[in-house]
Amino acid sequence: MKNLKIIFILILIIFLFFLDKSIASQGKTYYVSPQGSDSNPGTSEKPWKNPGYASRKLKPGDTLIILGGTYILRQYDDDIIKPPSGTPDAWITIKGQENNRPRLAGREGLATAIELSGVSYVRIENLEITHDPNAQGEDVYFWDGILIAGSPASHIILKDLYIHHVDGMGMNFQDVEDLQILNCNIEYCGFGAIGGPTAEHGGWRNVRIEKCRLAYSGRYYQGVFDNPENPYDRPDGFGIESSEGPIYIIDTIAEYNKGDGLDSKAERTLISGCIVANNTCDGVKLWGDGSRIENTLIYGRRYGDPTEAPWSAIVISSVSKPNARFEIVNVTVDDCVGENYLMYFQYPDESDPNTLLPITVLLRNNIFCGRGP
Repeated sequence: MKNLKIIFILILIIFLFFLDKSIASQGKTYYVSPQGSDSNPGTSEKPWKNPGYASRKLKPGDTLIILGGTYILRQYDDDIIKPPSGTPDAWITIKGQENNRPRLAGREGLATAIELSGVSYVRIENLEITHDPNAQGEDVYFWDGILIAGSPASHIILKDLYIHHVDGMGMNFQDVEDLQILNCNIEYCGFGAIGGPTAEHGGWRNVRIEKCRLAYSGRYYQGVFDNPENPYDRPDGFGIESSEGPIYIIDTIAEYNKGDGLDSKAERTLISGCIVANNTCDGVKLWGDGSRIENTLIYGRRYGDPTEAPWSAIVISSVSKPNARFEIVNVTVDDCVGENYLMYFQYPDESDPNTLLPITVLLRNNIFCGRGP
């Protein structure tokens, strides 16, 4: 009988343990509204007002729904959305109201709308991020849409976001692992749509970018279209520094960027089913071993500017590893500007002997059309 009691107690403890984990993973749902108050409990009937304040109240498994409307972000760092980390079985979710997407409007030089530095297991969905359209003068300045810098992030999903008319990067990420960017439209960012500085903790690893549009980078800066004062000379649609990857860019459009369309220094970069069109500089540029372009269309170099320039549809430049391998399969290139090569492989730089490292490039079933002089 005594043994039966012990077994029963153990079963009860195990049951309560998993029950507690199940309840934690379900979490609670909170709400933010422009008409709310931060003294409220955050319920649907009594929502909070400030998304930044609300994000700091979340716990693993919780969901924050930002109701439709415009939220002015100006105060550093109280107004910035900075959630804590979730857990593998209890992600934190922050999302806009369905069919009524809210707008996060930054101003007065605010660094970012959302900071995910050092965060894990967070999902962000259905938000618009831009500057405050009613701001005047220098108050219109607003830098990055979403920022990861200093401390690495991991297990991040960014879905159905519209980021536009910011002075810096739409997404500015330094070190991140297991990142998904899905169905996002990022355009008119001063420094580029998606990119980041040199890695400190491994850079970009296990990243998937799918069904996104990256457009018009560099065409807006501090309230002015095609601002000649923009200090960033190569605003890419996508541009990242060295990492071990892998990076998957799938069914994505990179067009009308003032720099390159897609520029990846990461190893094992796959560009598949993409359209790279009308970018000012290079179309696709790959640096890392094990990278591949497939089923992709590249056309319209120079953004319609007929001025001669050496930029190319495809550039392969491996400067860190000898005998790196690249593949270009089922790709179509159409170039009408002329006075260039359709592809550059290991073009020499007299100041850097590494540009002459041997590499292997496989070309299979491609069409290259050069119609210019």
